Amino acid sequence: MMKKGVYIHIPFCQTKCPYCDFYSMRGTDEKKDMYLDALNKEIFSHENISADTIYLGGGTPSVFGKDRLKTLIENAKKQFHFSEGEITVEVNPSSCDEELIETLASVGVNRISMGLQSAIDSERKILGRHSNTEKVKKSIDLCQKNGIVNISLDVMLGVPEQTKESLEKTLEFVVNSGAKHVSAYILKIEENTLFFRRQNTLPLPDEDAVCDMYEFTCDYLEKAGFRQYEISNFSKENHESKHNLKYWNSEEYLGIGPAAHSYLDGKRFYHDRNFEKYLKNPTEYIPDGDGGSFEEYAMLKLRLTKGLSLRDVSENFSKENFENILKNSEKFIRMKLMNSDGENLYFTRQGFLLSNTILSEII
Repeated sequence: MMKKGVYIHIPFCQTKCPYCDFYSMRGTDEKKDMYLDALNKEIFSHENISADTIYLGGGTPSVFGKDRLKTLIENAKKQFHFSEGEITVEVNPSSCDEELIETLASVGVNRISMGLQSAIDSERKILGRHSNTEKVKKSIDLCQKNGIVNISLDVMLGVPEQTKESLEKTLEFVVNSGAKHVSAYILKIEENTLFFRRQNTLPLPDEDAVCDMYEFTCDYLEKAGFRQYEISNFSKENHESKHNLKYWNSEEYLGIGPAAHSYLDGKRFYHDRNFEKYLKNPTEYIPDGDGGSFEEYAMLKLRLTKGLSLRDVSENFSKENFENILKNSEKFIRMKLMNSDGENLYFTRQGFLLSNTILSEII
């Protein structure tokens, strides 16, 4: 039986970042204790699931408290028969201290995802980040000192006041930090965020400049030994996110906590974005239909730089599925937005920038 991925959502944050639309809130100690109880109820309600990746995301898991995180991770490892694999915790440098990192290392956390966004303090301030770049560096050093060397840094492209020159300084910081993985996202202005309400006054780079920044980032990281393996993700050799690859490879996973999504036994389901409702019934799920269609599989696989292969499609679906999508892609291959050798189909770097539009046409 193939091992699953387990995602655990920790919705608590010190403050809400102005660009963020993830499900998050402030939390008192009482709220956090009640939430830990609900998470444990959900974890122990699942039988016969074996996992080789556990991912704690948010929100800001590092504000949940070291003791709660320790209990949560130990329970998840026990219930999901986790013996070896990847355990990732998202941390914010402003809530990262030695006791927290020592505790995470002691329960087997071997990967840290840290929200850098920018190494330029003025840009960080606009993004609502409360720590300066020096604090980020100290937090990275702290992880490495405690044996957690697999560190992923988030970088944002197209943020207010960003230029190619300031982006280069951020990327230089990333490379010099010793990070093994980079997630480089283009800022998207989401509804129900402060940035959405202020978007007409934000000093944002124009669309062409952001496209240039993306290509510059790809080139810069590649020269520094990071291989791009997904639209927004780059890693040193053998340091891809094993957990996130489960999503893109259409493998099964369990999502725990409000707003978390799951895909098990061919079915998709999720929790409502409602904290109080979750506390009352942490094992109540909302059905979200069947998963595993070819369209879904193709859309997820084409996020990866290696794309779709005739062999994999033939094994999981049929040869005709691959031939049809290849035919639909011919004009984008001529435009050099996609590539194919007849056996594989994948986006070019320029194609990734238009991938949503292209996918809606070819699938």
